[in-house]
Amino acid sequence: MDLGDLISADGVIATLSANSKKQILQTLSAHAARLTDLPERDIFDTLLQRERLGSTGVGRGVAIPHGKLSGLAHIVGLFARLEQPVNFESVDGEPVDLVFLLLAPESAGADHLKALARISRLLREPASIDKLRTSKDGGALYALLTETAASHAA
Repeated sequence: MDLGDLISADGVIATLSANSKKQILQTLSAHAARLTDLPERDIFDTLLQRERLGSTGVGRGVAIPHGKLSGLAHIVGLFARLEQPVNFESVDGEPVDLVFLLLAPESAGADHLKALARISRLLREPASIDKLRTSKDGGALYALLTETAASHAA
């Protein structure tokens, strides 16, 4: 599974300003609502329910909030780089500055898990994380996300 299949250039936010985990999820929900034509509140509630099960802050300053939604036609990803790291209740206790949101149709099944695994592999690599933190703008971030995905698929 290629990240280019999950994320569009419109799904990259180069500088997201937020002061809390809730604010991050609200902002990403609003952005996802514009991309998917689904109600922002439904997206936010889905993400919040998932966070109640345990934080999606996976460590090293990375979070991968995710959820399944009815009415979604295909898996949709968004990537955001935060202006300042924010407490996300991550497994390692470190604040988060890179967030990859993943939304999947309720019927996605294994595809949802494959997409999560693909994102996790990319965001586990220190070199990839460093490049994402130092890229200049949204276009560069999008190119890095899709180029890195393609090089890992090879």
